[in-house]
Amino acid sequence: MKANINVDHVARIEGHGNVHVVIENDEVKTVQMEVVEPARLFESMVRGRSFTEVSYISSRICGICSASHTVTDLLAIERIFGVQVTDRTNAIRELLVYGSYLQNHGTHLYVLAAPDFLGQKSVFPVEQIAPELFDGALALKRLGNELCTAVGGRSIHPITAVVGGFTHEISRDEYLEFAERMEAMIPFALQTVDVFNSFEVPDLETAGDLLAMYSPDKYAVCDSRTLRFVDAGVDFDADDWTAHIEEFAVPHSGAFFARERSAQRNYMTSALARINVSWGNLCKQAKVAAAKAGLRPPERNPFRNNVAQAVEIVDALERCAILCRRLAADEFEGGSEPVKFEVRAGRGVGYTEAPRGVVLHELELDDAGRVTRASIITPTSQNVANLEDDMRLLAEELVADGVDEPTIRLRIEELVRAYDPCLSCSVH
Repeated sequence: MKANINVDHVARIEGHGNVHVVIENDEVKTVQMEVVEPARLFESMVRGRSFTEVSYISSRICGICSASHTVTDLLAIERIFGVQVTDRTNAIRELLVYGSYLQNHGTHLYVLAAPDFLGQKSVFPVEQIAPELFDGALALKRLGNELCTAVGGRSIHPITAVVGGFTHEISRDEYLEFAERMEAMIPFALQTVDVFNSFEVPDLETAGDLLAMYSPDKYAVCDSRTLRFVDAGVDFDADDWTAHIEEFAVPHSGAFFARERSAQRNYMTSALARINVSWGNLCKQAKVAAAKAGLRPPERNPFRNNVAQAVEIVDALERCAILCRRLAADEFEGGSEPVKFEVRAGRGVGYTEAPRGVVLHELELDDAGRVTRASIITPTSQNVANLEDDMRLLAEELVADGVDEPTIRLRIEELVRAYDPCLSCSVH
C-alpha cells in the first residue's frame, strides 16, 4: 500500500488539529498529530497577578475542565500559605470537580464519540436513531451543569471556590434534591456503559505507560498528592512532578509533548488510566458495571477509554449522591466558609484529576502573594505523544491486515476521539 492520509481539522474534538500519516510499500513512515492551535500564554498571563485572581484566570484555559483548573490553583496557593481546609470544603470541592466529569463525559461520549459507531458524521442523526439516548445525554449534561452552578456559582469558570473554602453554599434541601436527581440518573448511566461496551473497536494495546492519581482507600480525583505510573510501578508526590515528567517540543505541534523522564517513555492519562489505578475503589454499581463490561486492570486498549468514561459517570453519580446526603446531614467536620490564613512567599504544586486526566499547576509567589512564575501541565499536552505512538501501532496493524485507505483514516480518527483530546487546553 502507498497512501498519504491527511485529516485537516479532525472533527468532533475540542480545538483544532490535523493528522498526517504516510504509508509507503506497506510501511508506515510518518505519523503526526499536528496541534495547530496558537499559544494562549496563560502562564505568562498570571505572572504579576495577585493570588486572589489566579484561579479565575486559569479556569479560562478550558470551558469543560474549568472546575479542575480552579481547584488545582487553589490547592497550589494553599500549599504555599500552609492552609488546611475543612473536611466539608474538601467534600464540596469534590462535588465541583465531579460536576465537570458529568459535563465532559456526557458530551464526549454522546456528541463526539457515538457518531463513529453509528455510522454518522455528527450527533444530529443520533436523535433520530436513538432519541432516548439523545435525551438522556442532554439530561446528564444538564445535571452536571446545574451541579457546577449550584456549587461553584456558575456552570463554567467557578466564582465561589476561593482560597480556604467557599463564599457560598447551597441549602440542605438543595443537597437532598441533587442526591435524588443523581440517583435517578444512574439507570441511564448504566445503560450508557452497556451501549459503549457493545460497540466493536480494534484490538489495540497502548504503547505507553498509564498515569493517574492514587489513593489506597478511595477513587481520588482531588484529594491525593500521589501520582502513579502503572507499568513503571512508580509513585511520586505532586511536588516532585518535574523529576518524573518531562515536557518537550516537536516541530509539528503548537503544544508541548510529555514523557516519563527516567524511561523516556510516553504515557496516557485519562479515565482509562484512573480505572487501572483505582478500579478497586469504584462505588458498588460502577464496579459491577465495569466488571460486566470486562473493564478491569490491566486494560490497555485506548479505545476502551470510552467505556471507562461511561463507568466513571456511574461512579460520579453514586459518589455525588452520597456526598450530597452527607452534606445535608452535616456529617463533615467544619464549615465551608474560608479559613483564615497569612500570605507568604513560596512554591506550591496543585494536583487534580480533570475529566481528561492529570492536571498540575506549579506556582511561585512573592511576599505580597503575587505570582512570579507559573507552570501548568494539562492532560492533552501529556497525551499527544502517546496518541501518536498508538496511531502508528494502529496504522501498522491495519496495513498488515490489508485494510483499505478510507477505513484506516476512519479508525485513526476514532482513536483520536477515543483519547478525548482538548487541543485548545494543550496550548494553554
